[in-house]
Amino acid sequence: MTRRIDQIGFSQRVRLEWLAQTANLVLAGNGKVAINDALQTLLIDKVSVGGQAERGNREKIVTILLKVWQSVPPQLESLRAEGLELLSRIPQHDHLAIHWGMVMAVYPFWSGVAVQVGRLLRLQGSAAATHVQRRVREQYGERETVSRAARRVLRSYLDWGVLQESGMRGVYTAGTPLALDDSRLIAWLAEASLHSRTNSSVPLRDLIDNPNFFPFRIKSIPAEGLVAASSGLDVVRYGLDDYCIILRKSPNGGSRTG
Repeated sequence: MTRRIDQIGFSQRVRLEWLAQTANLVLAGNGKVAINDALQTLLIDKVSVGGQAERGNREKIVTILLKVWQSVPPQLESLRAEGLELLSRIPQHDHLAIHWGMVMAVYPFWSGVAVQVGRLLRLQGSAAATHVQRRVREQYGERETVSRAARRVLRSYLDWGVLQESGMRGVYTAGTPLALDDSRLIAWLAEASLHSRTNSSVPLRDLIDNPNFFPFRIKSIPAEGLVAASSGLDVVRYGLDDYCIILRKSPNGGSRTG
């Protein structure tokens, strides 16, 4: 699946509990209109208080929430369905990983910022907002909209607890990593990560160890185990012990769509 890397889309500070509420509304069988109304009520005293702009920040946040869990792009419908099923099955403390993966798949910009944060955390144990923004602008273009969106994504990371203030202004350290050992959840996250890439295939060693998974400590799973746990992944062997994980093709030749 081809993605335009210059698209941002995710340009607001979005709290984890808002995504959780959206997913719960979908799981309860609500339609788009009912979910939109519920989210407007949820956010009315939290975002753009008193604002009447047709496309104010509240409307933009609701659009993001709906696109992640209700009106997903067609190629992500199966991923969304499996994500919702996981939310209904796995422990509450692992739900962050599912919301992270779904946002990453729908909005690759979220993953792009995470990659830069993860790389800086590995290199020096901290990530300065100015350094993250500079690296993100190198990828997405020297635009103020890119810097502004990156700032809001970073604030979202702080709200989610995957980053924390270091005591130095604009410098962040990693939150406590979430240990993941559920094979199906890990495989689902791997598929979500592939959907966030311009190339929907990646060596196994580079997939799970990608910096965009910096909030997690993910159990190592062999390629065959990863594919066995997923309906959306396939594996190609390209060396004696090297494997490439790819998105499974649908019967019509495209990536799986559900």
